Amino acid sequence: MASSFLLFPSTQTLQSLKPSLPSSALSSRSSSLISLPYSHAPFRVLSTSKSSGPSPTGPLGLTRRHNLSARASTSQYSPTVVENLADVTIFTAAGDPIAFRDLWDPNEGIAVVALLRHFGCPCCWELASALKEAKARFDSAGVKLIAVGVGAPSKARMLAERLPFPMDCLYADPDCKAYNVLDLYYGFGRTFFNPASAKVLSRSRFDALRNAVKNYTIEATPDDRSGVLQQGGMFVFKGKELLYARKDEGTGDHAPLDDIFEVCCNPIA
Repeated sequence: MASSFLLFPSTQTLQSLKPSLPSSALSSRSSSLISLPYSHAPFRVLSTSKSSGPSPTGPLGLTRRHNLSARASTSQYSPTVVENLADVTIFTAAGDPIAFRDLWDPNEGIAVVALLRHFGCPCCWELASALKEAKARFDSAGVKLIAVGVGAPSKARMLAERLPFPMDCLYADPDCKAYNVLDLYYGFGRTFFNPASAKVLSRSRFDALRNAVKNYTIEATPDDRSGVLQQGGMFVFKGKELLYARKDEGTGDHAPLDDIFEVCCNPIA
């Protein structure tokens, strides 16, 4: 499988996108191009520094967080972002509308919300595969896994059936409403030419990517092709509190799952 296929749509598709893009879409919303190590290894325990006392552990068996990705920060969001997100309506993979506020327990429930680029993105199939493998660990810790993608519910079902991925954890946001509330990156340059995207082609990720796209279909791409310019991100919520936020800098620049387990393990640390 050609590496260019994994990152980019056909030349014809790219040409069809260019005329319809506003000039603002060709520039990123942030100038930050920090490149960090990437990991999808779901159960690797983070290394810890020596301390004089015991290291408390939580339900996922990880030590208290101390070394999260430098790009993971909730400070970029206002205190009302969770309330704003609560009013957003998306769709289940079966096509039923559902408000974000109904996706997890608004009081104490912990939820991992992974916003994929779109259902036809091979890199998102890779991330969905890693999340599927991690689901049992999330379940045992009482953490709800939620994956959202850009596209119609019918596109979500393609990913769910072909990967496969649990449909009860998969949601469609065809109009990018949640992505807009969370101010996730969007644009031609951000999607196809950001330095962070180069990690997709690393040898360490080739096998995971190849396995994830065995049953891939480009038909899962949104009918509105402008959706392929949307970037995703990873968030962790506890009730109405945002515990963790990380935007994807470029295509395939997903949050390390070690970060996510660390936060879910110790949500108040």
